Amino acid sequence: MSRSTPLPPLPQPERFELPGGCPVSVLRRAGPAILSARLWIRSGSAADPPGQRGRAQLLAGLLSRGCGDLSSDQLADLVEGLGDELRCEASEDALVISLKCASDDAAALLPLLGLMVQSPWLDPDQISLERQLNLQTLGRLREDPFQQAHDQLRSHLYGQGPYGHDPLGVEAELAGLDRPQLVDAAGALGGHGAALVLVGRPPQDLIELLQPAGRPAWNCRSPSLLSGQEAENEPALVLEEQDTEQLVLMLGTTTVPLADPRSLALRLLQCHLGVGMSSRLFVALREDHGLAYDVGVHAPARCGAAPFVFHLSSSAERAAEATMELLSEWQRLLDQPLSEEELALALAKFRGASAAGRQTCGQIADRQAMVLGHGLDWSYADEALERAGGFDPDMLHVVARQLLSRPSLSLCGPPQALRAAGKVWGSHPLGCPSGVQALS
Repeated sequence: MSRSTPLPPLPQPERFELPGGCPVSVLRRAGPAILSARLWIRSGSAADPPGQRGRAQLLAGLLSRGCGDLSSDQLADLVEGLGDELRCEASEDALVISLKCASDDAAALLPLLGLMVQSPWLDPDQISLERQLNLQTLGRLREDPFQQAHDQLRSHLYGQGPYGHDPLGVEAELAGLDRPQLVDAAGALGGHGAALVLVGRPPQDLIELLQPAGRPAWNCRSPSLLSGQEAENEPALVLEEQDTEQLVLMLGTTTVPLADPRSLALRLLQCHLGVGMSSRLFVALREDHGLAYDVGVHAPARCGAAPFVFHLSSSAERAAEATMELLSEWQRLLDQPLSEEELALALAKFRGASAAGRQTCGQIADRQAMVLGHGLDWSYADEALERAGGFDPDMLHVVARQLLSRPSLSLCGPPQALRAAGKVWGSHPLGCPSGVQALS
């Protein structure tokens, strides 16, 4: 998207509240007779109680395994027999129920959204099955050096805080979760807010389908806007030995929530550094130096202090060079502003991603439910596009120096590669030799 062809703003939706307080936004779109719905419930893994890490993800897997009068098999037969999709997933900040169906099927399927949160079966056999699947997944992830580097950096940055563990949980705590804890979790859904977004061609009797006569109201409210706090972190080196032929490096820190105005500057920096084959990290580390099997930037939206992470996989033999180049790229971000050309390309990528992310009903429902779930306005994405055009290189540089000045480095690989990389870290201005934490 060029500056001369701005993306048309997303139309305002129809809005109403269900009995009990759940806000509903409906965007009608011409085209195929389909409907996408997203129920975004602020209750993800960040809300897992101490000793129950993994509860939100386990509950998410169970909500589609029977609800109301429908067993797991009956629910699957209903949805799949119509050729439609219904799933539930948990992330750090939310539990999200997603429905994609033909408009003619909406009358049969929309009532399920309320039943899943109000009347889940939580059958003991299904709990045992879902828990075992999650434990197996965690076991497999232990063998993945990329995942291990990510997990130990997350653990260092967030500790025992809300974002300090994988949404799948911690094996010892997940193994102890059973029906009583899940009943408590299901009963609390909506207490921290929720938002339902429907995009496409919904049926006319929408309110009656979402709140059938005789069903108790789901007590809920609109998600509040969270200011969030910047996390205080000391730079450190965290490492784990693994018998592989590659070294995984993750260099990152905590920043700010999506609601913070500076998060937009970080998104533009992410576009510059890690989006596409023209990105700074791809060109510098892969094309110029041939160091990277994989390289990129992880900067997700969060209700709290979001991570901003460079990730790089390289051969163990080139550990020292890979570490030096990765640290140099981070230091470059702190030492010098982007050029006007680099900023223009980042803006073009940002606008292009925004345009690509609103082509389908499902994409729009995903994004708008997330925006509303963070307590932001429906028009947040359009306003962000407008604000992005007002940034200059110096403004981005100020934000980088404010939020990215104290990163930590996480390493996973063979011992000789860890030693070589650790030596580079210890001699670099970003490094902190006294902060070494060996996690192997």
